[in-house]
This record gives sequence, C-alpha cells and structure tokens, in this order.
Amino acid sequence: MQTFAHGAALWDVECPRRPSGVAGVTMAGFRVRDLEALRIVPHPAVTLLVEFGDGPPVVDHGPGRQQRGSVVAGPGLGAGGAVRASGENLACVQVRLSPVIARAALGASPAELESAVVPLADLWGREASRIREQLRDAPSWQARFALTDALLTRRYEAGPPVDPEVAWAWHRIVTSHGLARIEGLAAEVGWSRKRLWTRFRSQLGTPPKRAATLVRFDHAAHRLVAGEGAAHVATGTGYADQSHLHREIMAFTGATPAAVAGEAFLAVDGIAWPGRAAPAATTPRPSSYGPAAFGPAYPPTTRLRMTEPVARKAFLSGRPLRY
Repeated sequence: MQTFAHGAALWDVECPRRPSGVAGVTMAGFRVRDLEALRIVPHPAVTLLVEFGDGPPVVDHGPGRQQRGSVVAGPGLGAGGAVRASGENLACVQVRLSPVIARAALGASPAELESAVVPLADLWGREASRIREQLRDAPSWQARFALTDALLTRRYEAGPPVDPEVAWAWHRIVTSHGLARIEGLAAEVGWSRKRLWTRFRSQLGTPPKRAATLVRFDHAAHRLVAGEGAAHVATGTGYADQSHLHREIMAFTGATPAAVAGEAFLAVDGIAWPGRAAPAATTPRPSSYGPAAFGPAYPPTTRLRMTEPVARKAFLSGRPLRY
C-alpha cells in the first residue's frame, strides 16, 4: 500500500497484483481518514465505487442532490466542476469500467447513467449489500480485488454484449485519444451515420462526438498533471490553440488548466492506476462481440501490426487483433 499526499489529506492506495479477468475493468483500493470536498473530474469510463468503511462516502451532484454509500457514476460525471465527494473514515474499491462492457457488468445501459450518479443498490439490489459485507470481512486488499473481479466477471459473462461495430468505433476513438474522424467511423463499419449514432448512444451512454471530446479532454488533462505546459498540450492533443484547450477544460471541470494540473482526482492516478496505459487481460467470450483490444477503460495508442482495414475486419468477425 502506498500513501498519496494532497495538501493535509493522506490517502492509502492499494493496487491489484493481477489484471482483471475481464478486459475493460481496472480497479484500485482507497482508505481516506478525512476526504474534504474532492472535485470529481469527468472521465471516459463508468465508475463503480463499492464502499465498506466506517463512514460512507457522500457525493454532492447538484442542489439538494446527494448520494451516500456505494454508487455508480456515468461517463462525464462532474462536467462543470459541480460534483464533490467527501467523507470520513472511508474505505472502498473503485472500479473503472469501459463503457463497452458496462452494460453487461452492471445490468444497466450507460445511457441511463450519462453524467449521473446512482446508488449501486438501485442496479444490483441485495447483491450490493452482500459484496459490501464480503469486502469488509476479507482478510486483505488482494482478496477484496479478487471478490470484486469474480462478481464483475460473472455478471459480465451473463450480460448482453454491445454490437461489435459499436465496440470498434469506441476502440478507434480511444486509441486515437479522441482524434478519430467521427464521420468516417460509420463508413468503416458499414453503417449509416444515423445508425451508428443511435446504437452508440443507446449502448455506451453518449454520442460518438461527445465520447471523442471526453476522451481527448481526459488525455489532455493527464498531460497537464504530468507537468506539460498548456500550449504544448493544446498542440499535441488536437486543440485549435491554447484558448480552445482553456475553454474545454473550463467546461469540463469549472477550473483553469493550471488548477486542473493540481487536482487530486487526477494526480492520484499515477499511484492508483500505474498501468493505465497497459492493455488489460483478455477473457474470451462466446459472442460476436469481437476481441477485447478496446479493453481498458482508457487504453493506449498502439500501432497495429496489420493494416487498419484488415484489423477492422478481424475485429468485426470476432478474431483477435495482434499488437
């Protein structure tokens, strides 16, 4: 377990020793004695927070809107900088789910969660209470990760897959860091633009263009946290200029690029998800879902050893891509 210091706050952070059995699942464990008004920064994944500590986390997401305990947050939660998390004596497993697998694992479409936060019990019923008790009684963090992963694997394997064409479009958006040309994705999979928009929105919870904007923002925000200057980040992440980057950072977070560079929600990623750029393990699944090359919630830009058309054909036919 490592300690992450941010101001006067100290977080204990633990990581799994093994990757998840399901591509697209990453997780980390947290203990925080006093979490005071943490700004939630939008992320291109569905976030699952399973708490088991003495004090429940509290998520404020608008006037009079507050959730306590284990929650699920859709992609883009926190836009505008209005969402805060707080609490005392917190302990939780935080899971990031690729939108491509979230519907199967959670039992609800990400479209129902877009920029929203809901109690986990609303989706899982008594199963939410059972996993909380199991996490509390588990002898170690690694045992907690194994319990969480076993539950998600079971639910994922029983749930409905997304269309392989939708999975491919997400894969292209993410591996390009949000710079893929949306108008070209429909042609790549042989669909009309309207059909891709409708299926993508209903299955992943956000339209393709919004997904690309969120992925690009996330990539830019982490480069700012890594210490790169705003002008350099703007140039390297596809923004028209530094002013364009500034406006988008403000729209997503309610803060300037300089302020976002110091956000704890982003800065802790280097400890909590040290392998965020590494592909997750792949679990084959009997469906037309295709391979899990898109697997991590935010996989890296990777050069395929085959040409893009051949890779796309392999993906849509269910054959694995080779990196």
